[in-house]
Amino acid sequence: MLNPEINLNPEIFSNPLLKSTRDGFGEGLLIAGEINKDVVALCADVTESIRMHLFRDRFPERFIEVGIAEQNLVGVASGLASVGKIPVVGSYAVFSPGRNWEQIRTTICYNQQKVILVGSHAGLNVGPDGASHQALEDIALTRVLPNLSVIIPSDSLEAKKAILKAIGYPTSVYIRISRENSPVITTEETPFEIGKSQVFWLPDEEKGEEFSGITIFVCGFLVYQALLAAKELSEENIFVTVINNSSIKPLDEELILNWAKRSKAILTIEEHQVKGGMGSAISEFLSEHYPLLIKFMGIRDNFGESGQAEELLKKYQLDKEAIKLKVKEILKEIN
Repeated sequence: MLNPEINLNPEIFSNPLLKSTRDGFGEGLLIAGEINKDVVALCADVTESIRMHLFRDRFPERFIEVGIAEQNLVGVASGLASVGKIPVVGSYAVFSPGRNWEQIRTTICYNQQKVILVGSHAGLNVGPDGASHQALEDIALTRVLPNLSVIIPSDSLEAKKAILKAIGYPTSVYIRISRENSPVITTEETPFEIGKSQVFWLPDEEKGEEFSGITIFVCGFLVYQALLAAKELSEENIFVTVINNSSIKPLDEELILNWAKRSKAILTIEEHQVKGGMGSAISEFLSEHYPLLIKFMGIRDNFGESGQAEELLKKYQLDKEAIKLKVKEILKEIN
């Protein structure tokens, strides 16, 4: 059942509102600009596409269109941060952090300049744009950098909250967002903090549902697919826990350790390369603190390709049906 303690949207399976995380980011950035006059925004020729035009139109004097020059984009942002501004830098994730990683490393992270980096159009759901624009490596690129936190919102409301929280966070933050619309899972009342993750789906003990021992950690665009899988598995008397692991760095170590100790196995799911991604971060932590069986779902040393989002999720075995099948495979292994 949906966790009743965190005010999730009760209509996500019946009549969900569809909205992209890029839309939520754009709305949150506008609010941030209204709250804090030191917030400035910079983009690399994709302003409308990643919804930064809302901020540009309201605060033209605080917006800089750098053009197709992602390395300069970060250099300018670092300079603005050095004089007390709070720069929010937006581009496609393939190009930022993909094209300008060294500038992010040196001018932002090494120099400890507070900048919020937003990588849009991440994952397979970019669809028709194809492999050249489907960032499947950006979690690995960002989570290894000191002084940089990594957040992957599960829906538009979390994306809005993420940018607002990032404004006041002590380190730089990378926020990974998607182009494709997805169901709005959370509500305005659902808690969100950088460094905290949330249990979205639980067995219903009042109905006598017994936990199978499998805990699913999932992030971003695939959270809804995991919830659909959990719901349909429950109809087959297979009961899992689903955790929205929106904070990749810092990890919610207390929550992860707690559920690891209650579980027989963990399944991680992400729209990213299996190597170096969210699953790697969780397995690194648990290998040191509480080793147990961990299985990974993600991209396995491949690039994406052109196609509709739902077609690609099916092909790369990241949709609800693939998740259900993987859970059943794990059950056979642990029982």
